[in-house]
Amino acid sequence: MSATEPLFALTSALQAQGGVQRLGVAVSGGGDSLAALLLAVEALGAEHVAAVTVDHGLRAESASEARFVGETCARLGVAHQVLNWEGAEAEGNLQDAARRARLRLIGTWAAGRVDAVIVAHTLEDQAETLLMRLARGSGVDGLAAMAPAREHGGMLWLRPFLNTTREALREVLRARGQEWIEDPSNADTQFQRVRARQALVALEPLGITAQCLAQTAARMQHARAALEVQTQAALTAHVTEDRGTLLIDRAALTLPEEIRDRLFAHLLMALSHAAYRPRLAALQRLITEGGVLSGCVLSQEGAHLRLAREAQAVAGQVVPVGEIWDQRWTATGPDTGPETANAQIAAMGAEGLAQLSAQAKSGLHPHWRDTGLSEATLRATPAIWQNQRLIAAPFAFYPQKWQLFARPIPPIGKVMAISH
Repeated sequence: MSATEPLFALTSALQAQGGVQRLGVAVSGGGDSLAALLLAVEALGAEHVAAVTVDHGLRAESASEARFVGETCARLGVAHQVLNWEGAEAEGNLQDAARRARLRLIGTWAAGRVDAVIVAHTLEDQAETLLMRLARGSGVDGLAAMAPAREHGGMLWLRPFLNTTREALREVLRARGQEWIEDPSNADTQFQRVRARQALVALEPLGITAQCLAQTAARMQHARAALEVQTQAALTAHVTEDRGTLLIDRAALTLPEEIRDRLFAHLLMALSHAAYRPRLAALQRLITEGGVLSGCVLSQEGAHLRLAREAQAVAGQVVPVGEIWDQRWTATGPDTGPETANAQIAAMGAEGLAQLSAQAKSGLHPHWRDTGLSEATLRATPAIWQNQRLIAAPFAFYPQKWQLFARPIPPIGKVMAISH
């Protein structure tokens, strides 16, 4: 696998998507992203390109760097916007928090504005990512590193330069007389990526080059795609949705371990909208023993297993009717009248079940125990509330002209962990 000329790499990536009319470019001011911007203008014309810069506020120079990008875009005739992240005081892994914020902010900016967003990760970035995943003991998915194209948050993200060297992008800039900014954090060895970059130099005498590692990542992507086909077949054969929960045939437990684990991880991420797959040991413990993981509960019910949300995980979530609850549920009810004023979607909880029990005792409707759902499962289901009073529970014999709709479980491959 030889490195690819930058402009050809970009145009090929766009053609592979059937042609992109409006392209967003994430531009930090560094050499890679500025080269991507210039190439995007050459490929599509400035009027079809929009640029975005996320100012994380992590360095004193970030504001001036954003201005530099804005000035460059103005000269090119490209629309540009700066998005500010105010999470610099976030606890825990700051770099991870910044990366997730960047995806969220750019995704929101891009929606309705562009058809796809390109991110200028290079062949060296891919090799560094693979080394970092090796250090974590990653399996096929981790060693597949970064995908050249993926959907996330309803947006298409493209990485057209994963087979293009960093130096080739710098040469694009030199040939066009374009300056760029060197981020001093790229030399800070407190970051694992910088240490991985240094390790690449040390590995070269063994023949372990960035290009070889990127080739391994590409082969792992093919392996992952094949595994995803088999996992999708297992999902179709063994999983059904029941009132927003998932019934899983016990036969799924006898699937090859890799397929089984992928299936359960996918279902957990789909229900919990977690950004990352659960750790393998915890996942396998859940599969064999049941219990709670990622805000979901796996329990045994006769010939099936049932995967549902954990009541505690959704207890504090309250949204007005018309908004999405738990990133998955919507509700419709009477068009007008006192039944809809100040109506909210919230978890059933113990209080909701108590109100239903009192209603059943008075003969208003059957008891919630006759739903076939356990108390723990029902407590986590959505219901309609008004001023602390339960006004509808469509899953417990009390619809009152209300309906609840859950977003279907997406196909395998549509729920993916955030990557660099």
